[in-house]
Amino acid sequence: MKPARAGNAIVDGVAVSPEGERIAIEVKSPRDDIIRGIGQCVEALAAGYHRALLVTTLRVAKKLRKRVFQRRGLRLIGVDARAYVHRYDSDGWRLLTEKTRRDNDGLEQDSQS
Repeated sequence: MKPARAGNAIVDGVAVSPEGERIAIEVKSPRDDIIRGIGQCVEALAAGYHRALLVTTLRVAKKLRKRVFQRRGLRLIGVDARAYVHRYDSDGWRLLTEKTRRDNDGLEQDSQS
């Protein structure tokens, strides 16, 4: 990922959807300032990005107040210790990668036999 300017902030990366929407991606480790990451995402939305993603560990993500992420266009992604990706919605946490991981684990076990 290449850093990109988003208004007065710099985000870690930018993705473009098939529809042409620009998505700002901000990645924060547990030792980083998570509030600064939220600020960078909000700045990206104010600068004209259609969506902004804050990616961090699941442990840190679960401690955050979810009301911030109910704002339109702001998404929270948590990655757990097994590298499973979880997304926070208004309904709660959703696991995004479980099926793919199970399929891959099954393929590895078959090849070892």
